Amino acid sequence: MKGMQFKIVLQDTEPPVWRRIIVPEKYSFWDLHVAIQDSFGWFDSHLHAFVLNRSIHIGIPDDDGMDDFLETKPGWKIKIKMHFDKVGKKIIYEYDFGDGWEHEVKFEKFVDEEIKKPLCIGGERACPPEDCGGIGGYEDFCKIMIEKKGEEYKEMKEWYGEDYDPEYFDPNKVEFDNPKSRLKMLQGI
Repeated sequence: MKGMQFKIVLQDTEPPVWRRIIVPEKYSFWDLHVAIQDSFGWFDSHLHAFVLNRSIHIGIPDDDGMDDFLETKPGWKIKIKMHFDKVGKKIIYEYDFGDGWEHEVKFEKFVDEEIKKPLCIGGERACPPEDCGGIGGYEDFCKIMIEKKGEEYKEMKEWYGEDYDPEYFDPNKVEFDNPKSRLKMLQGI
């Protein structure tokens, strides 16, 4: 089974926070979502959607009918290869609609070697902490954690639980979860 290589860039971060991953070409959008979550270090505790264009969103459908404006197609039913049909194609991956994290997902190439599970082969900078308040909150958080002084630093360190180095990222330390088991938890199976 071949692989597909993607570069994912967290929008509006400067310098950019990004990851390069390779996933099996048989993956669904749900599987790609889990790989992105794991490569960035997000906790997958918020909603997400892949935005293919203004009329097509792929993610977790709203069974309660709260979203009257746009239908979200179930990510586990749609293969990524159907939409990433040519090198260079880009889409947006939104995560945590409250904080508003937008990622550009760019299909870079097919990989001829056999890929059975995701690989993180590159990236830069640490992922923003969950629930830090979007880009503005992330910038404030980084400034406080780099300065390491004052009451705000003590509060942030207590909230975050440890020191934070915004420049640190090691692709060799990324651990990928099984997307099927996460889907079963979502579906209550």
